[in-house]
Amino acid sequence: MTGTLDKELPAEPLLVADDVVVEYPSKGWRKPPFRVLKGVSIAIGAGETLGLVGESGSGKTTLGRAVLGLAPVASGTVRYRGKVISGLGRKERRALSDDIQVVFQDPYTSLNPAMTVNDILSEPLRVAGVSRTEAEKRVKDLLDQVRLPADAGERLPREFSGGQRQRIAIARALSRDPRVIVCDEPVSALDLSTQARVLDLFVEIQERTGVAYLFVTHDLSVVRHISHRVAVMCGGEIVETGDAATVTTAPEHPYTQRLLLAAPVPDPERQAERRAERRRLAAAGSSPGASTAVSTIASPDASANASTIASTSGDRA
Repeated sequence: MTGTLDKELPAEPLLVADDVVVEYPSKGWRKPPFRVLKGVSIAIGAGETLGLVGESGSGKTTLGRAVLGLAPVASGTVRYRGKVISGLGRKERRALSDDIQVVFQDPYTSLNPAMTVNDILSEPLRVAGVSRTEAEKRVKDLLDQVRLPADAGERLPREFSGGQRQRIAIARALSRDPRVIVCDEPVSALDLSTQARVLDLFVEIQERTGVAYLFVTHDLSVVRHISHRVAVMCGGEIVETGDAATVTTAPEHPYTQRLLLAAPVPDPERQAERRAERRRLAAAGSSPGASTAVSTIASPDASANASTIASTSGDRA
């Protein structure tokens, strides 16, 4: 069943963002800074996946960057295991990389094209002081974990498909045995069948290691597949949060309802009905910033609707 944890979460969440505000300077004389996040709060428990969904510009990627220390937190805090990590210096943040890692959207640009896979995976281990022999053993284990052949280590990133490159990026994130991985649209550039296989890999890794995910995406069907809970962002704020099965099938907030209705379905009559309902909700002017068309999610090239992914690989248990 989607969105139901099979174990109790610890009393203290593993990762907490509390009333986080992120601002960037505005162009022009004396213009106030542009506020991207407007007091966002989330909590993620050990072994849990929180899906963060919203259209382009909603602020979901900025929240992930704030967790990683890549976006300036103007106010509020980000805490990991009870310790405030927002505003850490470079040295302290580097030490935290053992616990918090990231998988980016485009695996090719995040992998050094001049380095072999062995070098890419062993580099973070060598930086951490692991011996060459131990690093070689660890790389072989990582390749096995992400279902890549042993000889993949001798090849360059350009020799792999998009799905295989994303597996390399996942293996690199796992190299330091992190407890939290921020996943920034990690399957949006993949075709449907590859998406399903990579999502299954994320689930399998979590079940084996207990890692927690902050899973950023624009696709409700993807978060339904992988998430325990879902937070929906609009205009730099969280407008709805709850159990993944509920939020992705029977959402309460009109903005989330429109996101759900924007997902394409194979039945032309149902698609026409959904389009009419989406227009009705838009005309109602339900929420600030929600009246714009959700073109990213409604696009025929969008990742997949829930039924397509579910038919390829079952929903999250």
